[in-house]
Amino acid sequence: MQDFSAGAAWIKGEVMPVGQASIGVLDWGLTHSDITYDVVPVWQGAFFRLGDYIARFRDSVTALRLDIAQQDAEIAAILHQIVAASGLQNAYVAMVASRGGPLIPGTRDPRYCDNHFYAWCIPYVNIIPPEQIASGVSVWVGDGVFRIPENSVNPRAKNYHWGDFTTGLFQAKDAGYDTVVLLDHAGNVTEGPGFNIFALKGDTVTTSDHGVLHGLTRRTALELCATTGLNCETRPLPLSELLDADEVFLSSSSGGIMPVTRVGERIFSNGAPGPMASKLRDRYYNLMATSNMRTPVNYGT
Repeated sequence: MQDFSAGAAWIKGEVMPVGQASIGVLDWGLTHSDITYDVVPVWQGAFFRLGDYIARFRDSVTALRLDIAQQDAEIAAILHQIVAASGLQNAYVAMVASRGGPLIPGTRDPRYCDNHFYAWCIPYVNIIPPEQIASGVSVWVGDGVFRIPENSVNPRAKNYHWGDFTTGLFQAKDAGYDTVVLLDHAGNVTEGPGFNIFALKGDTVTTSDHGVLHGLTRRTALELCATTGLNCETRPLPLSELLDADEVFLSSSSGGIMPVTRVGERIFSNGAPGPMASKLRDRYYNLMATSNMRTPVNYGT
């Protein structure tokens, strides 16, 4: 019997343990990072905002001019299939479209590649360990490394172009911080590896509108802020404004809403998670567990 305890994958119509899944060494998704993906969380046996995640994935596929055979309903069915195979109740579920291998050996023409879809799931991922989130996240500001300009790589099409993030993460870890946020070349805050960042000042919360993925958890966070009575602004966010905030928090489908207690040398909320960020975090997980945006996984028998 196959062991799906570490997760499951779907490739070329086959479901297999995630550790057995692979793509070819000539696949442009690997050699050129010519690939897009999205990740939908499963929480307590149900997908959260499944339709929204698939819609954003489809937008990314279109933006990169990829052509995959699977329509949205089939993608949803495949995601149900792999989560059911794994038996996971809380999962990190990825849908991926790759440029694929060249149909003409040695070609540099992206039109002549075998585009393809695959999917996989693993136990739910927290980009910051939960025990660290409980005490507050520390964020390093990239020093001399800037976010790839959005007119070079479109950040709204979720991608694996992480050269800038990886450099920033080495800086952060070397300095003893949990993660990194990058600025654009004008000194505005963009995003970090796998998260958006928010500044709360008074009754107004601000997050960048450019140079960032318009994350689904970002959208959920803005919706929660609005229903909490906060004013929401999406616009350029100068670093000086972030450092002058009352509270700072992150959002990610891998960890939800995460309070920040330190950005560089600036300490927030006396070194403890801020009250509004903590409230929003609780409301986010309550939404994941109880809202009508849940789609129960079809685990079958």
